[in-house]
Amino acid sequence: MKLVTFEQGNDIRVGALIDGLAGERVVDFTHIDTRIPKDMLALLAGGPAVMALAAAALKTASAEHQYPRPAVKLKAPIPRPGKIICIGLNYRDHAAESNQPVPEFPTVFAKYANVVVGPGEAIVLPKVTEQIDYEAEFAVVIGRTAKDVREEDALDYVAGYVPFNDVSARDFQMRTSQWTMGKTFDTFGPMGPALVTADEIPDPHALDITLTIDGEVLQSSNTRNLIFTVPQLIADLSAVMTLEPGDIISTGTPGGVGAARTPKRWLRAGETVCVEIQGLGVLENPVVAWNDVSRQ
Repeated sequence: MKLVTFEQGNDIRVGALIDGLAGERVVDFTHIDTRIPKDMLALLAGGPAVMALAAAALKTASAEHQYPRPAVKLKAPIPRPGKIICIGLNYRDHAAESNQPVPEFPTVFAKYANVVVGPGEAIVLPKVTEQIDYEAEFAVVIGRTAKDVREEDALDYVAGYVPFNDVSARDFQMRTSQWTMGKTFDTFGPMGPALVTADEIPDPHALDITLTIDGEVLQSSNTRNLIFTVPQLIADLSAVMTLEPGDIISTGTPGGVGAARTPKRWLRAGETVCVEIQGLGVLENPVVAWNDVSRQ
């Protein structure tokens, strides 16, 4: 399933994105089975039983339970995740272009829920910096509580996968050895369009990942090039912290970031950034200046 959080009228609900003869459509689970939560975190926390209800609702959905995609507003699949755990320098070409050695252990940092925006929502350029960079990433969504997970069992704890953009203010990031300030500006975590369930992705390490700005390809790689795999990351992280349903692990970006280019290539107001991951869809976000937002 391609699970989505969407807004229709003044209500926010959970459903599924499907292909129709006239384009993509959104199936509204709540109108089919009231036992299915309206909130994605609650749906994931319900485990296999609730996920089975969602799958059954999708199979029985009729036209009256569906909306054309343009008729609703897709939000980030998980609007307020409990944890957003990001991995730095996890592609060899990105480590090389950053003048960093290939790490011996995963480089871990955090983002917070304030960064999250969904497909079509704006990346807002802050007024305090012009060095805003893009980072296409393949993100993993945890499906059940995970602690001290063995690597060979790790994929059993995955609910699914989602495109993510680890937008970064490079000057703030590099002020100190800790990256948090450059990573946590509002709107710096676009995510979506859907949480694609793990059963739809037989091998998470064989997916093309691309980032374009206004059609220009700036990043192009494949998740087979990850230094630390999804099972390795889950095992390593769960040895330290309890991972909970809806937590996000963003696995790092490949080479081609703006900071490594000559001249450097920062995001500019008026552009549109697209992250596309094979089997997961396209995450598209416009870029706007902070003062354009303040006038709205």
